[in-house]
Amino acid sequence: MLRLILALILSIIAMLLITPRVLPILHKLKFGQTIYNLGPEAHKVKQGTPTMGGLIFAAVTCILALALHGTWYGKADFGLALIVFSLLSMLIGFVDDYIKVVRKRNLGLIWWQKVIGQVTIGVLFSLYCYLSPDIGSKIIIPFWNTQLDMGIWYIPIMTLIIMFMINSANLQDGLDGLLSSITTISCVAWSAIAILGTVVASSLFNTDIAGNYGNIAVFGLALTGACFGFLRFNYYPAKVFMGDTGSMFIGGATVGMAMLLRQPLLMVLIAFTLIMSSLSVIIQRVYFKITHGKRIFKMSPIHHHFELSGMTEPQIVTMYSLVTGILSIIAVLSLHYIP
Repeated sequence: MLRLILALILSIIAMLLITPRVLPILHKLKFGQTIYNLGPEAHKVKQGTPTMGGLIFAAVTCILALALHGTWYGKADFGLALIVFSLLSMLIGFVDDYIKVVRKRNLGLIWWQKVIGQVTIGVLFSLYCYLSPDIGSKIIIPFWNTQLDMGIWYIPIMTLIIMFMINSANLQDGLDGLLSSITTISCVAWSAIAILGTVVASSLFNTDIAGNYGNIAVFGLALTGACFGFLRFNYYPAKVFMGDTGSMFIGGATVGMAMLLRQPLLMVLIAFTLIMSSLSVIIQRVYFKITHGKRIFKMSPIHHHFELSGMTEPQIVTMYSLVTGILSIIAVLSLHYIP
């Protein structure tokens, strides 16, 4: 329990102390955000705001997760696998941000370059989970005390889900403080699920699972605190953006925790707003092509639709946070742990 408390508190303190010292460096390096030309007109004033702030909370999260790591399990260590996978996801976003910031090409990586990177890490992580005796091809079905064995199909399906969730997190990061607020709340839920799994595994004398789930909980609470501390500088009006560097780290961390806990279906609840961001883009594009130019939303992702409908950025962030909080509580209460 002490490790969990320290992960949360120390990550908040670290962010509040480190971020103000990093911001001048980002300004000096001219790591300013390049605003997408087709975005909301009101966002043009954000041009030049320091970006790539995700490097800060990613570093704080990973360092604390390693420093407060419990028992080490070698190749079977879930905590280490989660850190590596999250950092690899972040690497794709970092390269994307670097192209935008240094080369001033606001679209960053070409779409197929992102796909290759995400498919690669998706297949590798899916294989890791599939080959793990404590995970395998079975996922837990929420609300029912049962499992679904996906067999060899686990690998391609989970790879697609990994790609979808990483890009969903990236799309969600469109308003000041939106993704960092959602992540602060959702990671509490993932940590609670991991803690519950730890308690149940301990009662069954499965010390390996208990220790591994405990390490996931430490990572989740470290990310919770890091995003909460980052909000001090990322909330409207933002002094720094997390960039694709941060959003893809969060996307990787989210789907990574879900898969390691064998609870990918709970992302429908806990990561509902992320999923809706991607679905709104897909729906908008399909409808646009079918109707030859008509739109369902004023702009996608859907948070921009709310913005253009008259809601302020803080109001949208509050709405998304409430939805995430309620659905996260439902997700935790619905849990049936299967050893």
